[in-house]
Amino acid sequence: MRTWLKSLLVSLTFAGLAQAAELRPPAQATAGSPFSIASSGTGDGTFYLIGPAQISKRKVNLGGEISVQGHEVEQAGTYTAIVCADQCTSVHFYVRPAQASRLSLLVHPSRVRVAASNAISAVAFVFDRFHNLVLTPQKVDFKVVPPEGAAISQSKTTANGTAWIRLTSARKGGPAKVRASIGDLAEMRVVQQVASDACNLRIKAVPGPKGIAVETEPVRDCSGNFVPDGTVVSFTKTDASGKTTVDAPIKRGVARVEMAVSGPARISVASGVVNGNELSLGGAR
Repeated sequence: MRTWLKSLLVSLTFAGLAQAAELRPPAQATAGSPFSIASSGTGDGTFYLIGPAQISKRKVNLGGEISVQGHEVEQAGTYTAIVCADQCTSVHFYVRPAQASRLSLLVHPSRVRVAASNAISAVAFVFDRFHNLVLTPQKVDFKVVPPEGAAISQSKTTANGTAWIRLTSARKGGPAKVRASIGDLAEMRVVQQVASDACNLRIKAVPGPKGIAVETEPVRDCSGNFVPDGTVVSFTKTDASGKTTVDAPIKRGVARVEMAVSGPARISVASGVVNGNELSLGGAR
């Protein structure tokens, strides 16, 4: 702590009963806006303004208005004004945030499966131009534009500078735009909606050069979206030689493997927690 500030606090703590100058701050003060503090007394004094982010010190004439510049009160919060002549006196006052001038929008996650209930969270933070959180209630309009179909709108009133909603992802895959606005202020984020688990997983088998070629039908989720390439599909064969499982990624919508089969065999398929149909083969090369 600065030496002169320590001395000032000591002076305030042990001030005598002698009458000191009085300070009368305004009933309301706004971040970044200049104002005046009325003072009593006569002669010269030293004025101190202690705020959340800075301290000011200067000589003043007592008995008049002490001007406070906007740049001295850009941070919202509690301030202490002190004036010292023969004695020191102090007063506390609050500087409120200025008008809303900026929105910050957080959307989580950035990638989500389709038709997932309450899977998307959107949170809007309202700030003034000095980056103070605006605590007075503000109506935030949220709008979600899915890849297909009508947009969804919902309004929320901020509490402690924030407003949030939870959303169910669309049934159609693709980018969904999430927008938050207050008047002309707006922020937008994009959530990529991807296919869910495979649904109605089915396979077919045909003779291949090295045994049996097994492949899936085009793999889709229950909403008809193609499951992304690279998703692993497991093929399991049970025959006279035992049980064998082969994993294959989906490529261009289909997963394929070749399996050597000894005598009658059963081949099943699965992807994640989803099981598909089972093939029974009477014998092969």
